[in-house]
Amino acid sequence: MKKVGVIHTFLNSVEDLKKLFKELVPEVEMINIIDDSLLKEVLANGGPTSGVVRRVCNYAQELEASGCDMILNQCSSVGEVSEIAQKLISIPYAKVDAPMAKEAIAKGKRIGVVATAYTTLGPSVRLIENTIKEMGVDNVVNSCFAEGAYDALLNENNKPKHDKILMATIDKACEDNDVVCLAQGSMISLLEVCQSKPVPVLHSFRSGVAQIRDILGL
Repeated sequence: MKKVGVIHTFLNSVEDLKKLFKELVPEVEMINIIDDSLLKEVLANGGPTSGVVRRVCNYAQELEASGCDMILNQCSSVGEVSEIAQKLISIPYAKVDAPMAKEAIAKGKRIGVVATAYTTLGPSVRLIENTIKEMGVDNVVNSCFAEGAYDALLNENNKPKHDKILMATIDKACEDNDVVCLAQGSMISLLEVCQSKPVPVLHSFRSGVAQIRDILGL
């Protein structure tokens, strides 16, 4: 049985991804490393610190040593750190949001990227912009920041307020773009509601897990 290691920066993603693994790659064993201090440190410092880079690289090496055939990076905020870790291991280290970037480019010229944290927004926008360059196309990426949403959730513990701000940002993004990307894994809870929006609204987890079949040749 093939093994795929997943590095998580928040607890909620584990169950969501487990369900998708069972559905899309049932023959794969999912090995989880959960370190919610990674995201907290990234948010507190406006980006990955040397400590975050060191821990992610260590986790990647440990997953390879434990017999994993590939690694999946769950969190966009440390997505660029995976590129550093990739140089230290011989197995693939895939970004969960890489397929979403290609899908967005195929679906629309103007791509809106919605996030509640700047530490996620920057890497997510850069990923799509870099993919645009690699593909040699002329799509445009627009940042759509949900001001106050993360603060409502983190400091006020007010999820309804968080969701209201976020949905307003998504609605505006749908008005201004041909396709919208939800940049954070935690936004999967809003995906079903977004299916009725006037433009496609994409989330990374389903396509991110589906890519495992191609990478491992299943």
